[in-house]
Amino acid sequence: MPWLSTLMAVPVLGAVGVSLVKNDKLAKQVALAVSLVVLALTVVMATRFDPSSAERFQFAEVHQWIPRFGVNYGVGVDGIALVLIALSALLVPIVILASWHDADGTGAAAPPKRSVRTYFALLLVLEAMMIGVFAATDVFLFYVFFEAMLIPMYFMIGSYGGVQRSYAAVKFLLYSLFGGLLMLVAVIALYVVAEKNTFMFPELIGAIQDPGTQKWLFLGFFIAFAVKAPLWPFHTWLPDAAAQAPAGAAVLLVGVLDKVGTYGMLRFCLELFPDASKFFTPLVIVLAVVGIVYGAIVAIGQTDMKRLIAYTSISHFGFIALGVFAMTKDAGAGATLYMVNHGFSTGALFLIAGFLIYRRGSSRIADYGGVQKVSPVLAGTFLIAGLSGLSLPGLSTFVSEFMVLMGSYERYKVAAIIAASGVVLAAIYILWMYQRTMNGPTAESVKGFTDLNARERWVVGPLVALLIAFGFFPKPMLDVINPAVDKTLSSVHVTPFTPAVAEKKGAGQ
Repeated sequence: MPWLSTLMAVPVLGAVGVSLVKNDKLAKQVALAVSLVVLALTVVMATRFDPSSAERFQFAEVHQWIPRFGVNYGVGVDGIALVLIALSALLVPIVILASWHDADGTGAAAPPKRSVRTYFALLLVLEAMMIGVFAATDVFLFYVFFEAMLIPMYFMIGSYGGVQRSYAAVKFLLYSLFGGLLMLVAVIALYVVAEKNTFMFPELIGAIQDPGTQKWLFLGFFIAFAVKAPLWPFHTWLPDAAAQAPAGAAVLLVGVLDKVGTYGMLRFCLELFPDASKFFTPLVIVLAVVGIVYGAIVAIGQTDMKRLIAYTSISHFGFIALGVFAMTKDAGAGATLYMVNHGFSTGALFLIAGFLIYRRGSSRIADYGGVQKVSPVLAGTFLIAGLSGLSLPGLSTFVSEFMVLMGSYERYKVAAIIAASGVVLAAIYILWMYQRTMNGPTAESVKGFTDLNARERWVVGPLVALLIAFGFFPKPMLDVINPAVDKTLSSVHVTPFTPAVAEKKGAGQ
């Protein structure tokens, strides 16, 4: 069975079906049903994945697309791609359920009435693009999905977002197109220089030997991924886009789309340009550490909930980039695990912030206070999601952040020590936000709040459960991730770093 093609085809067909139905309620139900089918297929596919297989990519499909230029429809997954596809498939039905009133103008802070069917059709199209970008094993096909994702997200922000939605959507598009243009130039140059007459990723590994050429091509790919992630100082589009996007769209933007940037660094930058990756590692480590501290400090000063969560993500993406370029097994596995856990954590934060905004009609932190007294379940889930944002032990983000810091400390002690300060800063911005919104005297505008209803509990419940489950037992996910990270590091010719090996080298010298 062509699993990956099916996973992409089902949401596309579902989007067509949603756009054809006449009833808005039916459109929502069809979208939710289609997304659940995709999730079920993803679970079945994941159970058939063999982490110990010698094959680099499983469920592989290769079909000629543009034979003259060696472009193929090539898809397949390793452990890294699989967990990110699973993250996408999980978040989409949650977002659809959370967005039940985002597009129909019934929310307290809803934009002018827009087409409900279009909104949910865009969600399904975006799901297909997200699955495609992680599954692509042809570099040109990856680029196509990389750019195609922009279209549905642009319209979701620009048509269904907040007051400054047009500005945020255009800024998001321009930054992304700039990065995409650099990547297109690098993709074409890679094809020409490699002289392989193919864009298939496995065949391009090791094709570029000249160090100077590697450096230029690395920069083309890396800058595109740094903008997409976003890594400091390419981050300025994210707070505007996340703050103006509907809560559900913000979840997919920060929880999945931005992971394409860090995924691209791990998949393409390291393996296609290993020497250049090592050359630029000190620079990337500096950018990552600056991003960790900068994002956390700026988050502390935010007065808008959604902008605060966006800046926390900039800090967290610094941790992921640090893990990728530390080039140790623990740091690489931790970075991949962080991509998934950040999707759970930030997704929950954005969704609960959306529930608050729906009730109050404002995203300003100062407009809240004492919510815990009138909506205890809402406050409780917000606390768990917030604590996951500061990587509290017992929650899944702690495992990934700990692995990144420990793995990075093996090779870059100073960077890891400075990065650890981000944990302290995270406690400040999370707990202060919680204190100002949930504790203290109950604000007059909050006294009429209702607690989470059944639909909203189904939205945040699975994310909270996963944060706790993988906090205590991350082994199932790490068993899938670790072999793929090992193969990636072997392609970069990086030997596993252990204290014992270091001591032997020191003794030999």
